[in-house]
Amino acid sequence: MVPSEGNKSGATFTLLGFSDYPELQVPLFLLFLAIYSVTAVGNLGMIVIIQMNPRLHSPMYFFLSQLSFVDFCSSSTVAPKTMVNLVVEDRTISLVGCVIQFFFFCTFVVTESFLLAVMACDRFVAICNPLLYAVAMSQKLCVLLVLGSYAWGVACSLMLTCSVTKLSFRGFNTINHFCEFSSLLSLSCSDTYLNQLLLFISATFNAVSTLFIILLSYVFIIVTILKVPPATGRRKAFSTCASHLTAITIFHGTILFLYCVPNAKNSRHTIKVASVFYTVVIPMLNPLIYSLRNKDVKDTICKIMHTKIFSH
Repeated sequence: MVPSEGNKSGATFTLLGFSDYPELQVPLFLLFLAIYSVTAVGNLGMIVIIQMNPRLHSPMYFFLSQLSFVDFCSSSTVAPKTMVNLVVEDRTISLVGCVIQFFFFCTFVVTESFLLAVMACDRFVAICNPLLYAVAMSQKLCVLLVLGSYAWGVACSLMLTCSVTKLSFRGFNTINHFCEFSSLLSLSCSDTYLNQLLLFISATFNAVSTLFIILLSYVFIIVTILKVPPATGRRKAFSTCASHLTAITIFHGTILFLYCVPNAKNSRHTIKVASVFYTVVIPMLNPLIYSLRNKDVKDTICKIMHTKIFSH
């Protein structure tokens, strides 16, 4: 996975970040620090809360704890380097460092997309076959689904990363925000046709397969919910899916927006803002979405705070 010496021949890489706005360096550093702090506390806190409350030891919360872990890791891959680049003059990064950053970020993004699809399947079984839920979503199956998501994330990332290591780079290279696959391809002086084809096939497969699973699951869920006679029953069923649907909409919506923006000069700042939202903000939003809309999680947080207050 480490690039050969030939690939590194005199090539330097600089992460531009927000260097165009020197007057905003300190405010942006404080903003990103606050966002990353909330991301770390929110996601790690969600994992701790799920472990502490026996009522949350169910497949849905097991998947949610894995989602929180992936969000924390994906944010940690990009956010610290982004913050460092706001307070230092030297924003260079080695090709090896760039490749490593891409490998880990790609792994966690692909894993998250499949975890969201797995969570849609979990909601489908819970709402459409509630009597079989405990049997169908066994602990063994849940672990296998999570391991499968991680394994596919690593496999996709490794495949793309290995293709990057065969490229050649020369001279001074600038990268807009972080080491994306498409950014590295655009900077290479090699023929990147096969790399672009590989990216297109893997990205299309991942997007289409996960969105198909999610949409199919929710078609069955909506049909089942509409058969529920009382309005209160429908409302309760919809509320269990609301957090998941919100997370899916933000995650896939941002990715679609990011890669559908025309690659024109006047859209460079738009793409940068979307990239920051995608890499730094979304990992912060998921724990907030699930904690604010979930009664069991809110009750657990209140109990922890109540215990701490009265213990003093």
